[in-house]
Amino acid sequence: MIPAAFPPPDEIARLTARALLEIGAVHFNADEPFTLASGLPSPTYIDCRKLISYPRIRSVLMDFLAVTVMREAGMEAFDNVAGGETAGIPFAALVAERLALPMTYVRKKPKGYGRNARIEGAMTEGQRVLLVEDLTTDGGSKLSFVDAIRETGATCGHTAVIFYYGIFRETVPRLAEHGVALHHLCTWHDVLAEARAQAAFDAATLTEVAAFLADPRGWQAARTGG
Repeated sequence: MIPAAFPPPDEIARLTARALLEIGAVHFNADEPFTLASGLPSPTYIDCRKLISYPRIRSVLMDFLAVTVMREAGMEAFDNVAGGETAGIPFAALVAERLALPMTYVRKKPKGYGRNARIEGAMTEGQRVLLVEDLTTDGGSKLSFVDAIRETGATCGHTAVIFYYGIFRETVPRLAEHGVALHHLCTWHDVLAEARAQAAFDAATLTEVAAFLADPRGWQAARTGG
């Protein structure tokens, strides 16, 4: 069913942050930092994949993602919704259902046999494709998916995610240089604000997370000698 209610973006951000905290998708640990895909340390980690196991929260957030895309990109802006392998696949299917659009998915690399395809499902030349993923940090992984979509003759100028780190300045310009606009529900700043409101973590941990969010590269350099 296509959502018809359009809550304000700040309310969507607050409720999304609250939902992620409620299901235990948010992890803060300043004493033993997590290692990001880049190999750099971080006192924060988020697991949006947990959402698939919580149907009420999952439904609300997918409504939010659908209305965010319609508000920011247009109600008739897309012909196809593609999920990035693997985390984006279930969310793409749920958003496609809400937007009443076909769904496809994009492999990280050709599967190495058969058609050796990266696109699964029906995607045709000229289609306007929305790329859906669970989250983005610096936007790098999105570019490979976008290129694979464009190789079919389709266009892809938008990507939508549940969670955007919102702390690395290069992310939005990097995507924009590739002709891609980013749509998201909430950021680490929204999660930190809600965690503080709930006193979900001890004060020392929240203070260290705030320091990281204010200067992530500096925080990482201080802990790696970079």
